[in-house]
Amino acid sequence: MTPPGPGAADAGPGEADWAAAVAAVRDLPADAPVQLICHVNPDGDALGSMLGFGLGLRRLGARRLRATFPGPHELPEPLRGLPGLDLLVPEEDAYAAPALVVCFDAASESRLGALVDRLTTAGTALVLDHHASNTRFGGINLVDPRAAATSVVAEELLARLGVTLDAEIAECLYVALTTDTGSFRFEATTPAVHELAARLLATGIRPGDISRRVFDTRPFGAVRLFGEVLCRARLDPGAAGGHGLVWTYATLDDLARHDQRPYVLEALIDSVRCTAEADVSCVVKQVGAAEWAVSMRSKGAVDVSRVAVTLGGGGHRFAAGFTGRGTADEVIAAIRAELDKALIEA
Repeated sequence: MTPPGPGAADAGPGEADWAAAVAAVRDLPADAPVQLICHVNPDGDALGSMLGFGLGLRRLGARRLRATFPGPHELPEPLRGLPGLDLLVPEEDAYAAPALVVCFDAASESRLGALVDRLTTAGTALVLDHHASNTRFGGINLVDPRAAATSVVAEELLARLGVTLDAEIAECLYVALTTDTGSFRFEATTPAVHELAARLLATGIRPGDISRRVFDTRPFGAVRLFGEVLCRARLDPGAAGGHGLVWTYATLDDLARHDQRPYVLEALIDSVRCTAEADVSCVVKQVGAAEWAVSMRSKGAVDVSRVAVTLGGGGHRFAAGFTGRGTADEVIAAIRAELDKALIEA
């Protein structure tokens, strides 16, 4: 599917889109199978938005409700305390032909892995997302690039459905919101974001406990791993038209040597992006013999989503990613080339 033009991407969902989404949920019988799906290797926004919305559907009376994501049925340790985990099933146990499928935080069909066929086997496919690069692959698309997180879209749909926030729903959405705003540090943190956070906190959730669990707790082996990977970081001040690029990489051998799971590397980008001399930061994480999961961040001078989309991924101006192939050096070379093109096209 061809991505929408710039005007459509910036506009966000209209009232007709919201009305269609509300009707798609309300018109379902209570015993209709509903399948929720978030993207591969789910982060806090993907999983929190999905589970929070799922708990809201349960409040509305949905009885046949399952949630899943493609790939191994394994969650990052910091997300294993979320409410609603009983909704999760392995991808092979997902409904084959649900009445409704709802996709969360996935900018394109490729992020759904082997579950992509549910877009055609489902009666209705609803997409909730906030990435400007979203290809509008659903039958109904609630995609708002102005939203700080997919949880913002999920919360609004719950409100339009008449679901009152409780502590369990709020905890899921709060984890999602804080994850994608970097604990309210990123540029997408608007007054509306803090207003939503206030509504979530009003349910009685404990932000200090949540932040310690999600952001400030990791195994000692991960601390040692971070130190080793950061020691090989490289700075290229001339990259990105002189705005600078800082990058590092982590291999499967690194993970094995420190007895760590891949999820621990998701937080590594925050330690790299603080480099004063670079607008763009990048962490290249090995996932196969010649396959790398690439996380990119920008402080604003460069739109990293342009790079990610060209290289087969997606995201938004300040945060994006894609799957790279070859050696780590070859992946970085491709990024450097696309960074310069992105600046010329901008």
